[in-house]
Amino acid sequence: MSVAPPRHVRLLELDDVEPGQVARLWLHIVNNKLGEPIRVPLVVIRGRHEGPVLGLTAAIHGNELNGIPIIQHLVGQLDPEHLHGTVVGALVLNVPGLLLEQREFNDGQDLNRSAPGDPRGTVSQVYVHRIIERIVSRFHYHVDLHTASFGRVNSHYVRADMDHEITARMARLQSSQIIVHNVAADRTLRGAAAARGIHSVTVELRDPHVFQHAVIEDGTIGILNLMADLGMLEGDVLCPVSETVLCRRSEWLYTDEGGILYVHAKVMQELAEGDLLAEVRTIFGDVVKDYRAPHPGIVVGKSVNPLNQTGSRIVHLGVEPTRVRCVTDDDGPTLAQLRTKG
Repeated sequence: MSVAPPRHVRLLELDDVEPGQVARLWLHIVNNKLGEPIRVPLVVIRGRHEGPVLGLTAAIHGNELNGIPIIQHLVGQLDPEHLHGTVVGALVLNVPGLLLEQREFNDGQDLNRSAPGDPRGTVSQVYVHRIIERIVSRFHYHVDLHTASFGRVNSHYVRADMDHEITARMARLQSSQIIVHNVAADRTLRGAAAARGIHSVTVELRDPHVFQHAVIEDGTIGILNLMADLGMLEGDVLCPVSETVLCRRSEWLYTDEGGILYVHAKVMQELAEGDLLAEVRTIFGDVVKDYRAPHPGIVVGKSVNPLNQTGSRIVHLGVEPTRVRCVTDDDGPTLAQLRTKG
């Protein structure tokens, strides 16, 4: 199937894409200091048949790359002739940050701590406000694709409100290593989507500034699972893992001494209270202090940056871990059934 060259647009109008077609768009968000447009690259796959709108957003932090090829792979796999509904893929939300190869926007602010933004605010506030108004507001369901930040590594995990029937099922469909219960009552993009009634989860796809093929493949399967459960695609839900670890909460642990940081705990390691996490040494190699698990948990992510000023991160510890099954075809009601009921 041939795909037309990208079009330049100022608004995302899904009805402008014919059923059964794929559109590539450059969506104008703001102007740079030369008065030239800063545009977000979008792919819209509009199915031949009616159905929900699923939004996928990548790289709201400019160093978080693993979500980009997931959207690319889905575009290559999906046939709009057989698709029920529409998929909108925002390949890069933070275009200035990606071009600068940095996490933050070009004014130094974190876009994922700036939502819902302000139409009359600072440049980052205006930018994220328009992202929400012009893109995210079109979604019924939303998956925000992230990775760890510079100097840290993550497991493949999901943040979702696990007390909400729909977002809990969306999370379990991802077949991730860990799910962290987290109500989206914050200034994140997920929080802004949830405030509009959009069912949203965050998927953390391991490490920053690289393409990691194993987690890209697993992340792609998770999105296809979600689409199958929504009735957008025909096919079975695939579970590469039979169960995942659900943590009712999580917390970052920080140093209270500066020096060279050695983090001994490994990602996905299950810890007992008192287990060694890390130690801080002087530049001469003398141990200043060691850090131990304050309670049982599992390592969701960790610092890999040895340059540690007082107050630096050590590990992201998932608390109250329990095992839960991933979703299977006979584990209902499906999202499609819940949507019909709603």
